[in-house]
Amino acid sequence: MDPPSVVLPEPEHFAQRAQRLRGLAERIEPLADFLAFMAQLAQAQQRALEQNVPAWQPEPEAFTLALEHGMPPLGVQALRRDIDFHGELSTILDALELHVGAAQRPLLNALRALPREEVDRLAEEVLEARPGPEASRGLMPLVAAALQVAWLRLARALPKPPKRPAGEARSICPCCGSLPVASVIQIDHQRSGVRYLQCGLCATQWYLERSKCSVCDQSGKLDYLSLEDDDGELLLPVQAETCGDCHSYLKLMPREFDEHAEPLADDLASLALDLMLNEEKAYRRSGFNPLLIVADPE
Repeated sequence: MDPPSVVLPEPEHFAQRAQRLRGLAERIEPLADFLAFMAQLAQAQQRALEQNVPAWQPEPEAFTLALEHGMPPLGVQALRRDIDFHGELSTILDALELHVGAAQRPLLNALRALPREEVDRLAEEVLEARPGPEASRGLMPLVAAALQVAWLRLARALPKPPKRPAGEARSICPCCGSLPVASVIQIDHQRSGVRYLQCGLCATQWYLERSKCSVCDQSGKLDYLSLEDDDGELLLPVQAETCGDCHSYLKLMPREFDEHAEPLADDLASLALDLMLNEEKAYRRSGFNPLLIVADPE
């Protein structure tokens, strides 16, 4: 049996991510507090996913029509003003209130006090993969977390997975049209050795050939960089696949090194790899992590 070309997210996706982040927080001491908070955020997302009922869903006919025409059925451009994510955000903030410390509480209070239209503007920035205004940048990951819940729920409601994107669309999510956060090489029986890109927004995974740039489709100038300790051992199961043709890079998580690797979680835990590549100024990051809002490089 051939491996599936597109895989929709699991119902326990955020809980699994939270578990991975907790484990990473114990291993990556310099990022322990940050990763522990992200684990709490992922657990709050799972609560919102299970507790809330969406106020609106597209008609099944709209799903079918989009699938027939090869369009992302949950495209952010088409649905961004139809999806009310504020209920998800409220549930996430309520869940976090029980666990966060003094350092994060001002962020929760500031976001609660923000007018609804301002929150909507931050959501626009997230969905456009823009860094947003500097004064509000610290609030954007919380808004992004609510958007992830809303879009993941819709992805799970699709009557069937869409087809794998082709041509210039190969690097955008077949469900929502967003960019991938990273790629993962699976090890389970049906998909052993198969590489998938994972959407940063709805967590859908779609097949992409190995040893091929996800941006320009070239394979002649690829290199793989990783973080190692003093003994030459991998610190994390994360590699940066760099392309000498388009000068981009996307992180790759081979699960043969760690079966629990999770693209978004391990992306957050491997920020040192991004810093190393940023210092070299030879490659630009192509992966989009909505929970990692940074300013555009100058």
